[in-house]
Amino acid sequence: MTTRLAVRARWALIHEDGGPRIVGDRWIVVEGDRIAAIAGDRPGGVDVVVDRPNLFVLPGLINLHNHVFTESLIRGRSEDLSKALYETNLVYGLLMPFGQLAMQHLSPTECEAIAEFGLMQLMKSGVTTLMESFRAGLTDPFVAAATRAGLRFYAGPYLFSTPDLDIDAEGKPTYRAGSGDADAASLAEWRALHQRHNGGAGDRVRVILSPHATDTCGPDLLRATRRLADEIGCLATIHVAQSREEVEKSRQLHGRSPTELLEWTGLLGRDALLAHCCFSSDSDLDIVKRFGATVINCPRTFARGGVTAAFGRFHDHGLRTVVATDGYVPDIISELRTAGMVSKLAANDPGVATAAQLVDAVTGQAAAALGRDDVGRLAPGARADLVAVDLGGVHVAPVVDPVNALVWRAHASDVWASVVDGRLVVGEGRYLAGDEPAIVARAVAAIDKVTRIGESAGILGRAK
Repeated sequence: MTTRLAVRARWALIHEDGGPRIVGDRWIVVEGDRIAAIAGDRPGGVDVVVDRPNLFVLPGLINLHNHVFTESLIRGRSEDLSKALYETNLVYGLLMPFGQLAMQHLSPTECEAIAEFGLMQLMKSGVTTLMESFRAGLTDPFVAAATRAGLRFYAGPYLFSTPDLDIDAEGKPTYRAGSGDADAASLAEWRALHQRHNGGAGDRVRVILSPHATDTCGPDLLRATRRLADEIGCLATIHVAQSREEVEKSRQLHGRSPTELLEWTGLLGRDALLAHCCFSSDSDLDIVKRFGATVINCPRTFARGGVTAAFGRFHDHGLRTVVATDGYVPDIISELRTAGMVSKLAANDPGVATAAQLVDAVTGQAAAALGRDDVGRLAPGARADLVAVDLGGVHVAPVVDPVNALVWRAHASDVWASVVDGRLVVGEGRYLAGDEPAIVARAVAAIDKVTRIGESAGILGRAK
């Protein structure tokens, strides 16, 4: 039987006449997995009703870059580092070693507990679609957690030429050259995972290509990724110019910047999503623009290291620019606020990175980056992915413009309800797929286990 659901909106961000606009006092009516109508009167014959006086209803928020697993493992250990430690140690001295320890010592059930812990936090901030990249061995636990949660999930099992970079006492990798055997093994594992999971959970689960970075994937693997993307017709995402050292190593090894390397190997295209690009030159960004690729801006993860990752720089360069959490703080609403503030400071201009641009970055622009027109908008016939945010709190009122209020004053705790494919997944601010305290307890126990192993292995000593 088809479920009918209705959400009362004091304000709604609907898609009409070719673009988004705010309307007042509407009911968003859902039948099955689609938006059936946007009506002025309360509909009859409804199975589920979400009704609260000051709800702002907008398309479900789309988060296209995240690593909640590894970031959860080092929570509380990546802030207030020295500049030298942050630049040399965060990725290769903490994130990757802790991820590897977890893979070696945790059971699939424990890995799934950490995955659900992170997904729950994101969903409670309004995320209905998530692109998550992780080591290939975590695919089954992540897909299981995302399926149970009801999330629309783009899984990105990593491709590596050099999956186990030698790390010295200072946390620096040696950047060993990749081998054809390593490339082939990584691609074969990806194909198997794609066959097993792509299209699962009523097509809410998709498996995409995720070569890790230009310093861990050789040119042959990047070329093979492009061939596979064309063969299967799927998206590809990769870290690009996320550190000065990566840019320097790319020039030393290949005589090209990371972006030029992607151009040379053919990976760039409208189906390519490039995470960070913090240390990309303007000429690099010109290349990205020419190929129509998307830049994923994750400002807060870099701000903790004193690095400016300004949404406004990429957006004003004419690039499709989306905002994502990178896993550091799994809260997409506060990430939007950070993106705006960092951009205004970087440009010394309060008019850049407006609330409307930032909300568009995680709705319409993010949907375009996915190559979809059935998500990222509220309109009859679109997928019933939506979020309802309560703007009635003292920290928000009075509301002059709900988009402005959402970005500059609202919190994740103001998310009252979220719907994915017509199913209520967050209700009255609660995650509905499981018991929240129990999920936290299971995850913390697994994280503590990895921490103890990391302490014994001397990994944590590198972060001091």
